[in-house]
Amino acid sequence: MVAPKTIFVTGVNGHIGNHIVRDLLEHGYKVIGSVRDLNDPLKVDHVRQHAIDLGCENNLQLVEGDVLDADGWTEKIKGCDALFHTATVYSNSKDAEIILDTANKGTSHLLTAAKEANISRVIYTSSIAAVGSLPKGREKNEDDWQTLRSSPYTVAKTESERLAWMLAKKHQLDLRVINPGGVLGGGFVKPTPSVDYFPDAIAGKFPAAPKIPIPVVHVRDVAIAHRRAFEVEEAEGRFIVAPHKNKTIADVCRTIREIYPNTKSPRYAIPRSLMFIVVFQDWLMGMFGAQRRMTRKAVKGYFKGDANISSQKATEVLGIEWESFETCIKDTVEAFNSEP
Repeated sequence: MVAPKTIFVTGVNGHIGNHIVRDLLEHGYKVIGSVRDLNDPLKVDHVRQHAIDLGCENNLQLVEGDVLDADGWTEKIKGCDALFHTATVYSNSKDAEIILDTANKGTSHLLTAAKEANISRVIYTSSIAAVGSLPKGREKNEDDWQTLRSSPYTVAKTESERLAWMLAKKHQLDLRVINPGGVLGGGFVKPTPSVDYFPDAIAGKFPAAPKIPIPVVHVRDVAIAHRRAFEVEEAEGRFIVAPHKNKTIADVCRTIREIYPNTKSPRYAIPRSLMFIVVFQDWLMGMFGAQRRMTRKAVKGYFKGDANISSQKATEVLGIEWESFETCIKDTVEAFNSEP
C-alpha cells in the first residue's frame, strides 16, 4: 500500500487556506499546516474541524510559524512532498508595510526553505491582482501582468509573484501559480475584501451598486485548482481561476436580490458619472470610523480596466468544472446569515 503524500500548507486559517486543507484531506493527503498562533481558536478550530468532520484527525498536523521570520521553515517543511504557500495579508486597510513585507519576505523565506528541504514542487497562491485588468476590452490571460499600482495589496501580489518566479529559477523549483479572482463562498472566519461588502448590500445600506469590475470564483474551486496543479504532471506556469468574468459589484448585488427577494440588496447600478457621490459617502463614513473602500484613487484604478479574464487554461489543463455564479453568491450570503 502506497503511503499518502504529505503537503505543507502555509496560512491554513485563511479563507483559501482552510478550504485547501479540507480538499486535500478529502482526497487522502496528509497535511501539515502553519498558523501564526496555535493558541488562537480563531486560527485553528475551524481548520481542525475539517479533520474531525472527515474522520481523519491523524492526517492533520498544525504547527506555529510566522512567514516574516526567516528561521525554522526548512525544518518544518522537511520530508513533505510539496509546499502550498498561501499565507498573505488580504486587506485594503492594513499598513502598507505589513502587506508588502508579508508578501515579499514570506515568499523569499518559504521558497528558500523549499530549496533547502529538497522540495521541488511549489504551488503558490497569487491573485488576479498580479494579472491586472488592462488593456480594457481585450481578454486577459496568463501572459498579462499588472501595470497599475492602485493599492498596497495590488503592488504586493505583483511584486511577490515576480519574486517567486525569480527564486524558482534560481533554486530550480517546479513552481505552479494560482491566480484567483474575487473569491466568494462561505467557510471564512474573518470576511475578506472579496466578500465584506455583502452584509451592507443585504441590508440595503447603499441604494445603487457601483459597476466595479470583479471576476468571480468559488473558494472550493480555488482549493481544487491548487490540488490539481500539484497532481497534473504537465501543469506549468500560471493558472487564472476566475471563471465568472465580466462581472461587476452591481451584478453581484443584483443576483443577491434575485436569489433572496426579501433582502434590500440594490437592483440598480450607479452610473460612473455619479461615482463621486460614492467616494464622498465613503469619506464621510470614514470620518466616523468605518473602513474606507472607495477612495478616489481606488475608484479611478477600478475603472481603468475590466473583468474580461480567461480561465481557459485552468479549465483545460486542471480539468475544473466550475461552481455556478449563483452558487458563489448563495454560499456567501448563507455564510453571513449563519453568523451568531
